[in-house]
Amino acid sequence: MHPEIHLALHHSRAVGLRAEADAHRLAAAARTPRRPRLLRARLGWTLVEVGLRLATAPRPPAAVS
Repeated sequence: MHPEIHLALHHSRAVGLRAEADAHRLAAAARTPRRPRLLRARLGWTLVEVGLRLATAPRPPAAVS
């Protein structure tokens, strides 16, 4: 392959990748903020922690002699 053809293909691919990156950047900016996901994750882990506390058997008090 001639160097000019290789360079032309490289430039063509670079233009396509830049366009794809711009489209992705615009789509990411248009999405809703991620705050609800953070709140949902925090609530989920809190429920897991409460469930684990309820599932473990309480320890008997230590005997004092």
